[in-house]
Amino acid sequence: MPDSQQQPQPAPDQGALVLCGARLTDGRTVDVRLGGGRIEAVGTAGALARTGAPRVDLRGYLLLPAPAEPHAHGDTCLTAEPPGPPPATPEEIARRVTEATLLQLGHGATAVRVQVRIGDVQGLGALEAVLQARRSLRGLAELTTVAMPRLLTGVAGADGLAMLRDAVKMGADVVGGCPDLDPDPIGYVETVLEVAAEQGCPVDLHTDAADSARLSRLAAMAGGLRPGVALGPCAALARLPAETAHRVADRLAAAGIAVVCLPQGGCAGTDRRGTAPVRLLRAAGVRVAAGSGALRDLANPVGRGDPLEAAYLLASVHGMRPADAYDTVSASARAVLGLPEVRVEAGFPAELLAVRGEELAGALSLAYSRIVVHRGRVVARTSAVREYCNSAAEAELGLPRQGRKRLS
Repeated sequence: MPDSQQQPQPAPDQGALVLCGARLTDGRTVDVRLGGGRIEAVGTAGALARTGAPRVDLRGYLLLPAPAEPHAHGDTCLTAEPPGPPPATPEEIARRVTEATLLQLGHGATAVRVQVRIGDVQGLGALEAVLQARRSLRGLAELTTVAMPRLLTGVAGADGLAMLRDAVKMGADVVGGCPDLDPDPIGYVETVLEVAAEQGCPVDLHTDAADSARLSRLAAMAGGLRPGVALGPCAALARLPAETAHRVADRLAAAGIAVVCLPQGGCAGTDRRGTAPVRLLRAAGVRVAAGSGALRDLANPVGRGDPLEAAYLLASVHGMRPADAYDTVSASARAVLGLPEVRVEAGFPAELLAVRGEELAGALSLAYSRIVVHRGRVVARTSAVREYCNSAAEAELGLPRQGRKRLS
């Protein structure tokens, strides 16, 4: 056909991206068009590939809503290895928080909630550093902060209360802390809830939940508070008598309080390790999210900050179905963070994770290669190639290979 008779090709949309040949959890293979930070269309494989937009080949990948990290410790992350106390300058904290968030982004978490201690010697310096890291990460990942004063009651708590209010004015998104460390835990909770109500902030409290009576009182006080209350890691709930744990779970569910468990290990501020009774809580109607907690600090020197590992542990150790386990690090985690729901459907936010594999159980088991999409663009890639030396078994059994090169 002469050039003058050729059909004009559509100009590429600079804000558009097409994910080609991705597999969904329902077994379909699709193309997904992204634009303006959202999913614009989902069509059968090949249907959207000729739109003129840039393409990413996702053949062999499972496409999922991206995970979110609901419980990370920013001011202590990546401090396990250096001898002696880690530097606590704002510059050093900002550097470590940035590095840790990028590690978690590489695993797939496009949103991270960071617990930050305020008061005592550090004052608001650590919070200022985390806010600086948040600004530098804009466009790569969403970082939100929880201000955590040590004391809030009595004469000693007056400074902590003033600093908590200052933290919100500075830009802290969530008010929280660890009531277990205050001489008056109930008074601490009352103060946090009062500040949250004043400022219209969510609440995120760090507690082992060892005292069932105290937890029931907390549920009574916090019930119905908007925009929401989360507790974590609540590992001691698993050590309560079954009848008591069921009663507490019912009260948490009635109050609309979410629980953030830490299946990968403990974190600073908790006395003992363990995981909250996730199946009991979910059966009672409690929203359960899973976080990473410590990321290579003294509380957990080998913490990975990997949401898929958290989901894997909930499935393999705690008997959850893979889909339910993944929900704790994706849909439920996003809900705890107050983020909009994500589905691989037109109109939803383009916050996505592509994992090498054909179905969810396999992806949780061997989640080596990952492609992360935030606001409609690829922000991180991790590729892994496994190779074996030549053997008769390869030829006889037709074993799959991920790489073309052969080991000599």
